[in-house]
Amino acid sequence: QVQLAESGGGLVQPGGSLRLSCAASGSIFSINVMGWYRQGPGKERELVATITSGGSTNYAYPVKGRFTISRNNAKNTVYLQMNSLKPEDTAVYYCNAIGVVTRTPSYTYRELWGQGTLVTVSS
Repeated sequence: QVQLAESGGGLVQPGGSLRLSCAASGSIFSINVMGWYRQGPGKERELVATITSGGSTNYAYPVKGRFTISRNNAKNTVYLQMNSLKPEDTAVYYCNAIGVVTRTPSYTYRELWGQGTLVTVSS
C-alpha cells in the first residue's frame, strides 16, 4: 500500500518562507507526476504546482516566482519551497501523485492524495 505523508506546515508571518515535504512510502517503482494543491478557507481545492519525473514543472499563476517545486525521484519525495508568503496563501496544502507504479505487488495507482498540512500566513 502506498501512502503520501506531508510535513513542514505551520504559522509564518507575511513575507516569510516555509518548505513543505511529501514522501511517498511503499514498494514504489516510479511516480509519473507529483504535485501540490491547496484549499483555503471557504474555497475549492486548487492547483499550486506539479513536477514530472523528468523535472518539468507547472505553476499556478498566483504562486509563480514565489514558490518552487522540486523532487527527489530516488526518495519518492516532492518539495515545495514557499517564499514571500502572503495571507492569501493560507490553506491546507495537499500532496498529489499521479501514475504510481509499485514493485510488489505490481500495480499502478492512478492518483493518490496525502492528508494535508496546514499553512497559516498571519502577523
